[in-house]
Amino acid sequence: QVQLVESGGGLVQAGGSLRLSCAASGRTSSRYTMGWFRQAAGKEREFVAAISWSGSGSWVYYADYADSVKGRFTISRDNAKNTVYLQMNSLKPEDTAVYYCAARTGDGRRDQHDYGYWGQGTQVTVSS
Repeated sequence: QVQLVESGGGLVQAGGSLRLSCAASGRTSSRYTMGWFRQAAGKEREFVAAISWSGSGSWVYYADYADSVKGRFTISRDNAKNTVYLQMNSLKPEDTAVYYCAARTGDGRRDQHDYGYWGQGTQVTVSS
């Protein structure tokens, strides 16, 4: 089992920044793909960003982003701390949502149904 706990959400004005953290514990692995998803009120949960291991001998990771956040959000991970981050810059009111961290084995990144472990979510609210 893997436990995921998100933090860092809050209220921010449009144009501002937030950094979300996702601390993993339990049977974690640096090979796991880690993803961020979000769900706005009344909408389906959607992919935001993910980072997956390249499978090479060195610890090279690939990042993937939804078009709506590309160039504004950055996903990263610190394997020594078992933590994944989502740096969110130039925030817009439409970024308002509950943000979820997720983990999976394998390297697929965008399909939420492939993720077996989820955090409880953290609320991000962007005011105009």
